[in-house]
Amino acid sequence: MRPETLVGDHTIYACVMGSRAFGLATEGSDTDRRGVFLAPTPLFWRFEKPPTHVEGPAEEQFSWELERFCELALRANPNILECLHSPLVEYADATGRELLSLRGAFLSRRVHTTFTRYAHGQRRKLEADVRAHGAPRWKHAMHLLRLLISARDLLRTGALTIDVGEEREPLLAVKRGEVSWSEVESRMTRLAEEGARAAPRSPLPEEPDRRRVEDFLVRARRASALQADPYDEVVQGVVRAGGVGQG
Repeated sequence: MRPETLVGDHTIYACVMGSRAFGLATEGSDTDRRGVFLAPTPLFWRFEKPPTHVEGPAEEQFSWELERFCELALRANPNILECLHSPLVEYADATGRELLSLRGAFLSRRVHTTFTRYAHGQRRKLEADVRAHGAPRWKHAMHLLRLLISARDLLRTGALTIDVGEEREPLLAVKRGEVSWSEVESRMTRLAEEGARAAPRSPLPEEPDRRRVEDFLVRARRASALQADPYDEVVQGVVRAGGVGQG
């Protein structure tokens, strides 16, 4: 099965991300699409496994296989968690809707470590740009501030909101280079400190609900295995007869 077929025929969830989801889109903004596909279970019974992710087939499109997506979300990967909370959902079937209902199961205080680590790496890149060129890439500086705001508020409230709301204009001013680098640095430091203070008192649990997520994944795999599919009629018959693992 070709990668584009997995995305085209087996996507369970699709959304728009990037500036449009963050409430920071301008006239020239791209439309970044992200998705999750559920590879048919029989594909995993072969020597060649299905891909964990697929880039495309459309421009600015990227999708993850469900298991890989869940693994990354349980690790509190910032990009994956934000994908689950996009306000711009384009498609969700029954399995996709159940995935969305599990958004809270993926959240934990681990977000402080992962968001902070990611933010620190991005800030070092910005500082390198300043040393090399006298100024950072202002668009990247804007998105780093946005991430720090999102992480702080998540730790304070236990809810991940990715639309920047009233922060739109101040952030776009950073993107346009209208705010000095020293002021941007000061904001970054302040937001990181506020997030650190919020972490110990956060309403988020210490760990994500791995068992609940795994139960969902097993049920999705089982349902896929039992679906009628012409190219795996023999395998389907064995599964229905309870013959797998017997002998």
